[in-house]
Amino acid sequence: MTQTLSNFFGTYAHTIIFLHVISAIVWIGGMIAIRLAVHPHLQLIQDTKLKLEKTLDIMSRFFNIVIPFIIILLLTAIIMSMGIQHENRVVLHLKEAIWMIMTLNFTFMYIRRKKAQNFFNKNQLADTRLTLAIIPKVLLPLNIILGVVALIFGVTLRGF
Repeated sequence: MTQTLSNFFGTYAHTIIFLHVISAIVWIGGMIAIRLAVHPHLQLIQDTKLKLEKTLDIMSRFFNIVIPFIIILLLTAIIMSMGIQHENRVVLHLKEAIWMIMTLNFTFMYIRRKKAQNFFNKNQLADTRLTLAIIPKVLLPLNIILGVVALIFGVTLRGF
């Protein structure tokens, strides 16, 4: 299996690395845009129901966009980790661990958004707000920081 992945990576290295990098850009860049541009703008909306409705809609659209990129990122990471004989395995494994933590954190955000949507559908706006509050304050910044660290590790592994 390892030899097969190594050969596959050797044949398609540029494409695999491109897909890996573009997936990281979409996921991390999207989170940065949501947190630093979209979220502050949403806070200007005075009507609580409208603000929550827009927040839930934006999060749903964002999640639907990034899920395929997260899958691609994880698949290309597996191929690269099996296909590259790298002397710096510690950094490689740290990077893999970071992406897995980010994926688990993303999954938790996804579940929170679904739960908030259920509260919103029942017109329980206070519960909706409380359920969503941890995402921009803790979960999203955590994933942004972890993503940037993973990018730094990726550059380190590539030898630039």
